[in-house]
Amino acid sequence: MSDLSTFIAGLPKAELHLHIEGSLEPELMFALAERNAVAIPFATVEDVRAAYAFNNLQDFLDIYYQGANVLLTREDFRDLAIAYFDRAAADGVVHAEIMFDPQTHTARGVAFETVITGLLDGIAHAEARHGMSVALILSFLRHLDEADAFATFEAARPWLGHITAVGLDSSELGHPPEKFARVFAEARAAGLRLVAHAGEEGPPEYVYQALDLLGIDRLDHGNRSLEDPILTARLARTGMTLTVCPLSNLKLCVVDDMADHPIDRMLREGLRATINSDDPAYFGGYVADNYRAAADARGLDRDDLALLARNSFLGSFLPDDAVAAHLARLDAFVAAH
Repeated sequence: MSDLSTFIAGLPKAELHLHIEGSLEPELMFALAERNAVAIPFATVEDVRAAYAFNNLQDFLDIYYQGANVLLTREDFRDLAIAYFDRAAADGVVHAEIMFDPQTHTARGVAFETVITGLLDGIAHAEARHGMSVALILSFLRHLDEADAFATFEAARPWLGHITAVGLDSSELGHPPEKFARVFAEARAAGLRLVAHAGEEGPPEYVYQALDLLGIDRLDHGNRSLEDPILTARLARTGMTLTVCPLSNLKLCVVDDMADHPIDRMLREGLRATINSDDPAYFGGYVADNYRAAADARGLDRDDLALLARNSFLGSFLPDDAVAAHLARLDAFVAAH
């Protein structure tokens, strides 16, 4: 392992853009399928990995939802979460804000309570074994209608004390943020923070809608914001955090080559960019892999990498004292390495 790779692995960092269902590795998919007697359209782990060739976001989502069919019990969601937290801890993650998609499961007859209690079991493991802090983000599926999002939010009400934010994911094109303005307002009134995917496949206009109609606190992806200089300047001026996912961008053809990735341009433009893994089981790498891929392709140095890690804490929903403690730990690590 190179010195820079070792530095990346040890760098204390937060992960702010991780779909827990997207951390379902093929091996666990097969184990859960067997445990729950669920048929899956693959004969081997190798067949699953061979299917992970996507031309766009929808190609990925089609197989992502198939994989989620094996998640049925509280134990399944616990095991899924534990597997992610163990990998994240090995990558230097000390705080994670993970998204979950309850509609993916409730549509299959899996109760909201089953999903969240399993995830909370996994979070207890992360806290006890790794000293990791974790926040949950309930993400609405944007390809479904507003009524479905409201129903999901009502199902979540008894559990809001365990949920930090709501988000918006799934198929972006044709499903602009404005579609969910009312349910986001409801979540804000309930005291939750707000995030949304925008500017991944969708145009800069979707980012404007996320900012002005949803009132987001953090922007997921946001790559296409760079097409609009006024929008880019606004994001920099307001300190809006972007949760960027390099390997996801490559796998879903948001960029044709990692050499074309704009992560270094984002930093030069003064954007509070962060690096995250999105759906790591499907996109070929966890958070440290994303740091390495960006560093290799764009020539990021230790100062750049430390800035990305710093941004991850500044962009988190942690209280100020916790952010300050993490930044002190980060500074100490950088000074020692």
